[in-house]
Amino acid sequence: MEARKETGRTVHGTAPLRVHEVPVATPYRLDLTVCALRRLSTNVVDLLTPEGVYVRALSGFRKPVIVRVAQNGRADALSITIDGDVRDDAVVLDVVRKTLGTDRGLARFYRAAARIPWLAPLARRMRGVKPPRYPTLWEACANAIVFQQLSLRAASAIMQRLIVAVGRPVETDDLPVPVYLFPTPESVQRATTHSMGTIGLSANKIATLRRVAEALSTGTLDETSLERCTSPDAAAILRRIKGIGPWTATLILLRGLGRLDVFPDNDTSVGRNIAFLGGSAPFDVAHAIDALGSQRGMLYYHLLLGRLESRGELGRHSFDDVPPHARRQPRRGTIPTSQGR
Repeated sequence: MEARKETGRTVHGTAPLRVHEVPVATPYRLDLTVCALRRLSTNVVDLLTPEGVYVRALSGFRKPVIVRVAQNGRADALSITIDGDVRDDAVVLDVVRKTLGTDRGLARFYRAAARIPWLAPLARRMRGVKPPRYPTLWEACANAIVFQQLSLRAASAIMQRLIVAVGRPVETDDLPVPVYLFPTPESVQRATTHSMGTIGLSANKIATLRRVAEALSTGTLDETSLERCTSPDAAAILRRIKGIGPWTATLILLRGLGRLDVFPDNDTSVGRNIAFLGGSAPFDVAHAIDALGSQRGMLYYHLLLGRLESRGELGRHSFDDVPPHARRQPRRGTIPTSQGR
């Protein structure tokens, strides 16, 4: 689906921002999809404003790009504002579509979920969530590695410290907080073992992150090549890297390649989450996974959203609303020196 450019506007005399309308496969809910992507509201890369706008800074372009995505009450389209070099707009739109799952149809999941007693109520509440996908394979790998064998809050705290330490903050004049560019493989390679250890990463995880960064830089691990593989073959390739086991490979396929035909069924938290969310309803995880078939990965996102809902995290803003006169007014487009390098 081609995006349709609707308007352009100028802010404080800078280059015009481009606003594009992008159709989505319905049902679609931006707030739920962003929550599935970011996990917790403490995420400093994927921001959700009090107005319900998703804000993300992207690297890998002529200059850092800031995208702002709003649903504006529309069921069938998103409004995507791009702040960056206009020559990158087409690629940026493709990245945003992929990240927010705008084209993904989930009819099979909804039909199957409706026949599973403990899942049906959750699927109704979360109707409209789409499977998000990290903008890069590297970001998917880094997240999966950091989250190995840790609770959601503990892993999120470590990831936040890693991003602040080796990522780059981008300040804008319409946000009271910076939005961080996700750390590059090169920045993680340059960071010392001691500095990464002080933020809570184990020696094994530091080594695995570096092995993945090296594999990506040499082309040993390549997103385009993985895309052409079946999910079992792609998982096998990922598992050749020491430190990436079945659970980690599955999370990378889900969150990095958008594969819904996989599910981390060896995750010990799955049964606990289902028991917590399903209450007294009997559940058979293996039967549910089989019934959901090629869209079984959506069960992972629904269980995550159910947990976030129980903790009051669903839809929580990344920062409190601040009156315009009280907001910082840095120069647009400046990228301050990273802190904690």
